[in-house]
Amino acid sequence: MKSGALDYTDSFNWVTQPSKIDKPVDVFYVHPTIFSGKDSTNMDVADKKLRAFAKGLTVAQAGVYSGSANLFAPFYRQQSGAVQDEFTARGGTDMFADPSFQLGARDVEAAFDYYLEHLNKDRPFIIAGHSQGTMTLINLMRKRFDDPALQKRLVAAYLIGYSVTTHDLEQYPWMKRAMGADDTGVIITYNTEGPDAKGSPVLLEGAIAINPVNWKNDSTLATREEHAGAVFFNDATGELIEKIDHFADAHVDPEKGVLVITNMKQPESPKIDLEHLGRFPAGVYHKFDYAFWFNNLKENVATRIQSYLAQHGGQ
Repeated sequence: MKSGALDYTDSFNWVTQPSKIDKPVDVFYVHPTIFSGKDSTNMDVADKKLRAFAKGLTVAQAGVYSGSANLFAPFYRQQSGAVQDEFTARGGTDMFADPSFQLGARDVEAAFDYYLEHLNKDRPFIIAGHSQGTMTLINLMRKRFDDPALQKRLVAAYLIGYSVTTHDLEQYPWMKRAMGADDTGVIITYNTEGPDAKGSPVLLEGAIAINPVNWKNDSTLATREEHAGAVFFNDATGELIEKIDHFADAHVDPEKGVLVITNMKQPESPKIDLEHLGRFPAGVYHKFDYAFWFNNLKENVATRIQSYLAQHGGQ
């Protein structure tokens, strides 16, 4: 266990582990920022409300993966959203260098080490996250995935809601972008915005994106007819709110490195607010990066697993 990290031999420090292993592939999922306290830099993983929030997200986001893979998800002492906002307001650009971020990132690395040594049993795996969870996994990939053994077992990395950049691909050649719907050992990444959105704190220079509807990296439009369906949850509880088939059109803006959503259907439920987006500017649909594309992502996870198993003889 890494010095100073949470003790992942203790089940208290896991959001979830499977009660039984009944699938040939695992997913190691890291939840996004749920702590926004101004009085503390990092989340207290014993906070009952935040623990419940993290468990809600294992339905609202990790439900994309759990139908096809054994789900493992750690708690971690994530950096407060308020601290992140202050860092950005001060002109900070490298969030990864912030010591309070690195505290949580070390937890995630320790959880991954424990998972590999004691829980994984040499099965192939997916790594997946959103927002700060994705940041911790980018950090993990940069540091650890130069290992050919890990590369061989990686089905895919769904690094959604933060920027994987062309600089990452150049500096860390084991980080490879997805080029279609069924390649493996690759990174699936995007940030969702409306066509006029500006000022996203999670969109970095050189960001890359793939369209989770047609699996193109270019500006080819995916129409509503291709959209398998949005699924909206109460993230804090995991309660299903509404499903909307053929929800929207989408295309990648390759120059900006963003996934652009257009022609959205209006949800019927008043619980779904597409205008007031919390910490994020108008049109920056960060909080809906999973919900908007839920069924397409779910289908794709199954597709990539099938592709991986076919390539590796079902192992």
